[in-house]
Amino acid sequence: MFNLIKIFLKVVEVGSFSKTSQILNMAPSSIARNIDQLEKELCVTLFHRTTRQLTLTDEGQDFYQGATELIHNADALFNQTKKQNQHPQGTIRISVFESFGRQWISPLLPKFLAQYPEVKVEIELENRMVDINSENIDLGIRIGRPADSGLHARMLLPNQTWLCASPTYLANSEPLNCPHDLENHNCLLLNNDRQKVYWYFNNGKQCLRVSVAGNITSKGGTPLVEAAVAHGGVVLMSNWMMVDLVKEGKLIRCLPNWHSSMHEGSSGEIYAVYSGSKFPRPALRAFIDFLVAEINNIDLSL
Repeated sequence: MFNLIKIFLKVVEVGSFSKTSQILNMAPSSIARNIDQLEKELCVTLFHRTTRQLTLTDEGQDFYQGATELIHNADALFNQTKKQNQHPQGTIRISVFESFGRQWISPLLPKFLAQYPEVKVEIELENRMVDINSENIDLGIRIGRPADSGLHARMLLPNQTWLCASPTYLANSEPLNCPHDLENHNCLLLNNDRQKVYWYFNNGKQCLRVSVAGNITSKGGTPLVEAAVAHGGVVLMSNWMMVDLVKEGKLIRCLPNWHSSMHEGSSGEIYAVYSGSKFPRPALRAFIDFLVAEINNIDLSL
């Protein structure tokens, strides 16, 4: 309908079907058919037509005035929406698991908000799988690519896990030279509601599953790393949580020649996950781009 109205307005503006056809690069007969269709839809005659002259009827004049205002408002709305879609503003609601949120996301927020002063951020630290759609979350940060095809994801960081303990703990404990030695150690465990907990190891030649136990469990990784620093036991956790502590000498990486994991197979990657369009609104798109750039600068080397 909008296309028919725009053709009608152009005919009124230039005063003939033939000139309109040249401007719009359409056949004159096509212009006439479009006007006929519009008149049929409206059940009125819009033009008095002669071989030499084309003038508006009274109904055509009334429609012209209303159509002009309609198209003007539509163009203004389109331009306003397009402008808003190019300018980051509004509130972003983020859900991120506690350890990553505290260590890497929260400290970055002031820098992002300084770049985009019209954006606000609400951040929730949750050690559970949040339903992005039903809980009105704009961005979820998760380990592993989402299985839901309705969600879009961008990788932020590989998620390798390291086995670590403090120098004091290791000096006062049984030797830890191979994965099976962990059976003689106090292991700090994520709470996964299983009666038996296994850690998995692979050195390219052997794949081992080791039963582990300990006196501290937690739903989040931060308390376990803090307990390890305080000489409480051996922790298996993401390297981005412990790399600085290892560099500072507060923790020692154990069995570095073994790839270790709490799950059989890969440790996965960390993703920024969002729903809806592949073209997220400007504030969300700006924040995701910002995270990718900033987290790419994290130095995980020893």
